[in-house]
Amino acid sequence: MLKVYNTYTLTKETFNPITSGHIKMYVCGPTVYNYIHLGNARSAIAFDTIRRYLIYRGYQVDYVSNFTDLGDKVIQQAQKEGLTEAQLAHKYEAAFDQDTAKLNILPATVRSKATEVMPEIISFVADLLEKGYAYAVEGDVYFRAQKFPNYGILSHQDLNEMEENAAGRLDDQEALRKEDPIDFALWKGEHRPGVQAWPSPWGPGRPGWHIECSVMIDKYLGSAIDIHGGGIDLAFPHHTNEIAQSETHSGEEFVRYWLHNGFVNVNQEKMSKSLGNFTTVHELLAQYSDAQALRFLLTKTHYRRPINYSDTTLDQAQIELDRIRRAYRRLAKRVAVESVKDEADATVEEQLKSIKANFINAMDDDFNTENGLAVVFELVTLINQYADQGSLQLATAQHLLDALKTLMSIFGIDNLGQKESLNQEEQELLDARAQARLVKDFAASDQLRDELLALGVVVRDTAQGQEWEKK
Repeated sequence: MLKVYNTYTLTKETFNPITSGHIKMYVCGPTVYNYIHLGNARSAIAFDTIRRYLIYRGYQVDYVSNFTDLGDKVIQQAQKEGLTEAQLAHKYEAAFDQDTAKLNILPATVRSKATEVMPEIISFVADLLEKGYAYAVEGDVYFRAQKFPNYGILSHQDLNEMEENAAGRLDDQEALRKEDPIDFALWKGEHRPGVQAWPSPWGPGRPGWHIECSVMIDKYLGSAIDIHGGGIDLAFPHHTNEIAQSETHSGEEFVRYWLHNGFVNVNQEKMSKSLGNFTTVHELLAQYSDAQALRFLLTKTHYRRPINYSDTTLDQAQIELDRIRRAYRRLAKRVAVESVKDEADATVEEQLKSIKANFINAMDDDFNTENGLAVVFELVTLINQYADQGSLQLATAQHLLDALKTLMSIFGIDNLGQKESLNQEEQELLDARAQARLVKDFAASDQLRDELLALGVVVRDTAQGQEWEKK
């Protein structure tokens, strides 16, 4: 039985979607003013993995996410790069699509831009004004936060402390416009020349940060959804404000389960531009040849726990992923080249059945990828043991391969049969060693093996011939 940790209640709860077999899921996307960083990628990968597992468990998943393609960050970066706001947003939307495709993140069912839902945003804000939960001042519109019951419960913070913190961040003009420091902007007036603005009943301007997600959810998924995801840093104020405005608008519970992923640290330090450890995924993918190893690193830690990124942790992820790939290739090679019986091995089939059940038990515990992958490695061991047997049963061998492929696809890892490549020098040494063994020149064979090892290629002799892997 699937259980999920709900940030709203701070407990694991049995998962019961609003509509049986059908899940409505929304995950906050990036502001498209630059390439995505590791934190953005971690969130996208975490919720892509959750989505894939839900599909594996038989659910239909409607998955909506957004691009914030307006606001101060977009304005400032567009001016810096000499582009219009629309041109800048388009540039980094395309980069997001390219980078997430390399990371094998499934496209959203709907990927909406803030600028595409402007009429709905204006209508939504007007409704909040009509209900008395919002007020307009000099072209801005603010939400009366304390009028909403239990405001701030999602982040489990003291309301008075939140109010003091909010007051400390206000400039003098904003402090004069707001009735209460904790009130948040639904609409911001905009009169600067050359800056994008939209007409509204309150004058030209653009939406506040929080309103776009509420509007997109209402438009594409309805007034109530099953899962809302994002980084833990979004619990307050972003998701807190979404709850207040959405439930005021609809009069019903907004989200059944709030799921939040943990941070990414770099070399044990919080990722920050000021510390000089801020890394974009675009840069990493250009430097590192195996994008799926990066995906694997960001997947194998439970989504609520922080991840430590470093060259060492990425190398370790590569080693673990290559171990899985090698097991798949070994068994697939034997199936392809040998005459195997088209039968099933009852003992191994029973072991495989147990492994599949254990995998579901692990992942049903709040999508625990760490425990789920521990079960995958049990399957890898079973596959290696089966590949070493003198004779194979085709049905069982194929079931083992299919199971590994299916389980790894939940983690976004495909192409398990893809072999690592050797350069020309390495291939020539490997071929020479095979020839040396053929003529039983074992001294030459051992020397060539040592030369390959010095180049980072480990060679093993098996009943099926030479097998190699990169260190």
